[in-house]
Amino acid sequence: MTRGRTLGLVGLTCVLVAYGASAARLWSLRTGFDIAVQSFIVFPACAAWIWLALPLARERIGRLVAAAALAGGAAILLAVLGLESGANVARLACFALVGYSFLSLFEELWWVVAVSALIPWVDAWSVAFGPTRYVVKERPGILEHVSVAFPNPGESSTIGVGPPDVLFFALFLAAADRFGLRVAWTWVAMTGLLGLTLVLVWLLDMSGLPALPAVSLGFLLPNADLVWRNLTLARARARERKEVSG
Repeated sequence: MTRGRTLGLVGLTCVLVAYGASAARLWSLRTGFDIAVQSFIVFPACAAWIWLALPLARERIGRLVAAAALAGGAAILLAVLGLESGANVARLACFALVGYSFLSLFEELWWVVAVSALIPWVDAWSVAFGPTRYVVKERPGILEHVSVAFPNPGESSTIGVGPPDVLFFALFLAAADRFGLRVAWTWVAMTGLLGLTLVLVWLLDMSGLPALPAVSLGFLLPNADLVWRNLTLARARARERKEVSG
């Protein structure tokens, strides 16, 4: 972490906490405009937190797990004290750090690609028929306590992003950095497609849509040629090892 990046991360954290604490007292916007604010300002600001913290993904796994546990404990403590805005940012940090730590499980890029191809289908099933649907319909309080909330200006209502969405966003961004992919374009694509998902929820008048398809496509689309090249090289190395061992 460079000094400038650290200062930017601290400053953005303060901005996010201040916005969460004061959003309900801001001016109220018509529905279309508040969706635009969420899609083009609030969502990107939270995604920028993950971008600024990205160098932490190169830390040893033990440090990442300890930092994630510390952030999770801070989120619980702040929530108990009624400081929900601070707890919300702490949850964002916790989920992002967990996503960074998960990268240690992936030794090859194609492992990450396989996961990115699978999770949209799992997420879609969960939202339509599985546990996510049950929590949203039957136990909404659980989602409120574990999701990262994006307050609407001038309202007490929020838009929530679940832990897996933040986790995989951080994991894919860290994977792009580790495996030499287009990190900036990956961030732009994932952030833009998440914003588009929110717009679609409003246009289609739905209670929610799965977010992981947007995250996965945002990872794969700007890196398709690099991923293909990496997979081709991996197959060539596998054939060489087979021939040598044979």
